[in-house]
This record gives sequence, structure tokens and C-alpha cells, in this order.
Amino acid sequence: MEFNEKQAIYLQLADHFIENILVEKWPEQARIPSIREMAVQLEVNPNTVTRTYNYLQEKGIIHNKRGIGYFVTEGGYQNARELKKQEFIHHDMPSFFRKMELLDMDLKELHQIYEARRY
Repeated sequence: MEFNEKQAIYLQLADHFIENILVEKWPEQARIPSIREMAVQLEVNPNTVTRTYNYLQEKGIIHNKRGIGYFVTEGGYQNARELKKQEFIHHDMPSFFRKMELLDMDLKELHQIYEARRY
């Protein structure tokens, strides 16, 4: 995994884990890799993975079964989707709409591009 200097590593890991949940690589109630396994696999400090897991727990996406491991929560898919949707709305869309204004694009043109890309 390549990391971006502009964002904290634990948040980049959270994005990676959320993507795994949204594509259902890790379905609800499935066990996810341990902190140690993820640290080795991604070549990061275990404390960074711990911080990521704590963040995902705070967001209601994963939970810890003491002595057993970490699992995607029931409703974790929806929580992950809602978190990413809010990030998209508040962080990505403002600059996207600004670019649309600068390029004199309207929603009709955007919709046509979207529909062509969907198929």
C-alpha cells in the first residue's frame, strides 16, 4: 500500500479497510485480520493499526470480541457507507462543483457523462 503524505496513515488505513467492507471482502460479522497481521501485511507500526481499529470502532464499523479478534459490526456496512458519503459530500464535492463552475458544466451534462460511464 502506498501512503499519501497529506493524510494521516491511520486514516488511509481506515479508508482501505472501509473499501474492503464496501466491496464485501469483509462482510458484516466477519472476522477481520488482527492488528499484528495487518501491521505485518501493510508494513506499518502496530500502534498505527491499533489507532485505525479504534477509529473504526468509534464509527460503529468494527468491534472487538476480547480474546477472539475484531469483527465487522452488524450494520457496519451501512455505517461505513454513510461515513464515506459524508466525507464525499463535505470534502470532495465542494472542489468538484467549483471545477464544474469554472468549466461551465451543468448537471445535465454531468448526468450524461455519468450515464455513459455506467454502462
